[in-house]
Amino acid sequence: MRCPICKRPADPSPANRFRPFCSERCQLIDLGTWAGEGYRIGTDKPDGDDEHRGDRSKKPTLN
Repeated sequence: MRCPICKRPADPSPANRFRPFCSERCQLIDLGTWAGEGYRIGTDKPDGDDEHRGDRSKKPTLN
């Protein structure tokens, strides 16, 4: 299994308390991205409403 942040191997067993991440660092990077609204959940709405999103339209989308 690969860490979703740095792509290095991550131990998927319960012995790795940071799983699915490889380390506390990668876990905290992901938490900070969520807290900073860096991820968006995709919707079925048309993208014509971009002026109300500000710079969020440039952030990664989770599918």
